[in-house]
Amino acid sequence: MSVPSSAATAPVVVKIVISGGFGVGKTTFVSAISEIEPLLTEADMTEVSRGVDDVHAVAGKTTTTVALDFGRIHLDTSLMLYLFGTPGQDRFSFLWDDLVDGALGAVVLVDTRRIEDSYPAVDYFEDLGMPFLLAVNPFDGAPRFAIPEVREALGVGPEVPIAECDARSRGAVKGTLVTLMEQVLSRRLRAMAEHAGA
Repeated sequence: MSVPSSAATAPVVVKIVISGGFGVGKTTFVSAISEIEPLLTEADMTEVSRGVDDVHAVAGKTTTTVALDFGRIHLDTSLMLYLFGTPGQDRFSFLWDDLVDGALGAVVLVDTRRIEDSYPAVDYFEDLGMPFLLAVNPFDGAPRFAIPEVREALGVGPEVPIAECDARSRGAVKGTLVTLMEQVLSRRLRAMAEHAGA
């Protein structure tokens, strides 16, 4: 029985989560790489959010993600990524479990002006045991730190890749996603080898 050519060449679909604190660039990251018009659940920030959302480092921010961001990108003909951006505010964290369900890995964006805002996402993915990497988004005027300093500040081991990634740059975002997929594949191959040797 012959297999239709379209089925034989259909890409593998992988779910990836883009996470991090409030205003760290998740929507920008998804929008920079998505080959389709991204689905964004942006809402205007209102007076009600004053004192709740810390906007001191992102004073020009006028909207916020209230549910998720969604985009899609083919890394090559054999691999398609579905990107799900999480909301950054604590009050929307109840959505994370649903957004992360079925994901193979995560990108945690880091703003060095507010590095402590990355702790909840780092803790979340460490607790899940999900592969993730840290992507330092170099905001204009933000202090620059060497990778070992970022690693120490966030308390992550050498198994967690850290890279600089300008969330506005399609090339930088693609490179970050490729690095994450390499980490996911390496981890899976290692687990298979350990299982075969058991």
